[in-house]
Amino acid sequence: MKDHPEGEVDLRPVLRDWGIDAVVLDYAAVGFGDYHWLATAADGRRWFVTLADLANKVHCGLGVVAAGAGLRRAMDTAWHLRHTGLDFVVAPEKTTGGDTVRPVGGRYAVSVFPLLDGSSGDFGDTPRGSVVDLLATLHGVAPPECVPVLEPDLALRSRLEGAFGELDCPWDTGPYGESTRELLAGHQDGLRRRLAEFDRRIAELSPERVVTHGEPHPGNVLWSGEDRHLLDWDTVGLAVRERDLAFATAEELERYEELTGHRPDPATLSTYRLRWDLDEVAIYVELFRQPHARTEDTGLAWAELAEIVAKL
Repeated sequence: MKDHPEGEVDLRPVLRDWGIDAVVLDYAAVGFGDYHWLATAADGRRWFVTLADLANKVHCGLGVVAAGAGLRRAMDTAWHLRHTGLDFVVAPEKTTGGDTVRPVGGRYAVSVFPLLDGSSGDFGDTPRGSVVDLLATLHGVAPPECVPVLEPDLALRSRLEGAFGELDCPWDTGPYGESTRELLAGHQDGLRRRLAEFDRRIAELSPERVVTHGEPHPGNVLWSGEDRHLLDWDTVGLAVRERDLAFATAEELERYEELTGHRPDPATLSTYRLRWDLDEVAIYVELFRQPHARTEDTGLAWAELAEIVAKL
């Protein structure tokens, strides 16, 4: 995130729960959704610190309490995967009390990760290389008890449909409120048709569920030499395999079948591509229905919302 979190969040006392006495905290304006810092101790050791805004962590749960519990399950799952043999999982470190997540400031939660050398891309980049073999390995593990069980429907489905019922009144919530209302008003019929199509599709999904990452795009792949690591495990959960393969190339899908014996279903792949777009629409509409300011992050969100709605 380019923006900083609302209010003052003092991370130094929290980091002591990990035995980290940070002398330097440098804000890292990377990613979208969470806030990040690089923490450096007096002896030169460094960590990657993530602050999650639980009020907006809807894929983990609606509301601060539910999102906090969901995030903890996700981080516990990542820790379990890492420590039972999946070296490519970049998992959080535990506090001295054995926790992967530490609540702070009422609406936030902190996780601490090892700082790894390497480079990653952004969502939409041309992949540097395939991670389909990593996904094949992940999909073959026994699900730990802590893994979140995911429903295919949109987390914010009811709120998106609620927004359709409020298109006759101005959205005086910020600089992008009215633009969002006008965008939805102009495309409401088309979006409703796509939601109905999505409902038909998810009713036909296979009952098989495996451990999935959720967002294995180039922005979540860290390359360290020839080693690959998967980042951002807050989206981990039990789902159909195609959740992780929706944007794979034809060659990657063939390779996946060779590795696993499972042929990805074209209809399910298409369903999860549609789900991705509808989910983004729901998240951005919810953002602009709330009080917001004009910042680099909200400007990017508005541009992406307009692009996705046009595509849908």
